[in-house]
Amino acid sequence: MRRTTFHRASLAAASLLLLAGCGSQGGGGDKGSGAVSPKPTSTPTPSATSTPTPSAGGSAAGCTPVTSELTTADSGRTFCLAQDGTLRITLDGTEQRPWKKIGVAGDTGALKEINYGIMLRGGDAGSAFRATAAGTVTLSATRPLCAQPTAPGGVSCKGIQEWQVTVRVS
Repeated sequence: MRRTTFHRASLAAASLLLLAGCGSQGGGGDKGSGAVSPKPTSTPTPSATSTPTPSAGGSAAGCTPVTSELTTADSGRTFCLAQDGTLRITLDGTEQRPWKKIGVAGDTGALKEINYGIMLRGGDAGSAFRATAAGTVTLSATRPLCAQPTAPGGVSCKGIQEWQVTVRVS
């Protein structure tokens, strides 16, 4: 019969992996589940709300008409918006893990930022847009994956959580 022994190196490596866990600090008040949002892909994943044919709202194949406010759960998706339509985005963050301002790339003339209308808590990001011209726009924001340590010697990481959606204005 073979005898199994643990080596000091494998025990040390396992200990380091356990200690390196990021985002496991308690008391942060983060409303999120702690799960990392998936990296956006160029091909949207079909969902029950996707509409493959144009509708009265002007949606094209492979995108979902904007019907309500977009949140962190919408990351990686593609949305359709008719001209003169509006779009609201609210990303819930914390003071320890704040979202940066929502960035706009692509056909930037297709969306015009308008008054969001409400005050946000510290760490949250929000924006509202009106569709002004046809085009495709990418909206994105980032935030730290882990809270910064509050005491010397605390665990930290350099991970970034990304949020990104594509909006097609027609």
